[in-house]
Amino acid sequence: MKDKKIGFVGLGRMGGNMARCLKDKGYNITALFDINTTLADELATEIEAKAYSQLADVTANADIILTIVTDDHAMDSIFFGDDNLFTGAQGRVFINCATLTPDVHKRLEAASREVGAQCLEACMASSIPQARNGELFLMIGGDEAIFNANKTLLDDISKALHFVGPAGKASEVKALVNMVMNINTAALAEGLGIADSLGIDLNMLCNIFSQTGANSRVLETDAEDMILRDHDCYFSAAHAAKDSGIALALAAAQGVNTPLAQATYEQYQKLIEMGKGELDKSGVAELTFKGRA
Repeated sequence: MKDKKIGFVGLGRMGGNMARCLKDKGYNITALFDINTTLADELATEIEAKAYSQLADVTANADIILTIVTDDHAMDSIFFGDDNLFTGAQGRVFINCATLTPDVHKRLEAASREVGAQCLEACMASSIPQARNGELFLMIGGDEAIFNANKTLLDDISKALHFVGPAGKASEVKALVNMVMNINTAALAEGLGIADSLGIDLNMLCNIFSQTGANSRVLETDAEDMILRDHDCYFSAAHAAKDSGIALALAAAQGVNTPLAQATYEQYQKLIEMGKGELDKSGVAELTFKGRA
């Protein structure tokens, strides 16, 4: 696949590092786009690609286009706006990596067929270092034949790769992954906040948590940040709220009661309302330690 021309739309924390990773692995990165044109120009210089100001030009100059944007609205804009990626898209492959509502991915797959293109959803359960090092955890939805045809590239940006079913299913799984992660994060913040108010040594407590049923992945990734108030962003509180919201909507549609997910969503929404939505998800501890909020 290294003979293919690769384009990227969305060059933030994840997209830019995925482009760097594929460049390092010998792929031909030809076309870049971001609404932050300075960011696009700087990355183009760094990896010897070209930044374009029009989405249609990305499609014209790439065979496979990876999109990494923020939400449903941004995805609608790049595919269905006046200037869009579907212009001249016959024969192109779109790999869409954002966490979106499942219906958006279903709509994109249908629309891509109408213009003679192909489309996959590639939902990521990873952060910035994994994007840079080609160690993403990817959940793929769409046509399995299209997945198999592009598996080499997907393998080169991932450590774990799962085909989960037709379009929309990867988004459902990703929303549930992040819903559970967010609940775990909020619960850890509450536990540490209570312990701090009781004068318990937090490092000792984390060591005990790690050897008991209180252990979790977020204990490894977020506990120290919560204690030190180091909330440099790897996965933002705003994205945590968005993804928990997607999961809550899925649950509501199925008539499933989710009080823990709802409470967690409200905590992250509170951070957004406080103007702290761009803190890392560990920032939820700012609401649970006495004297912080």
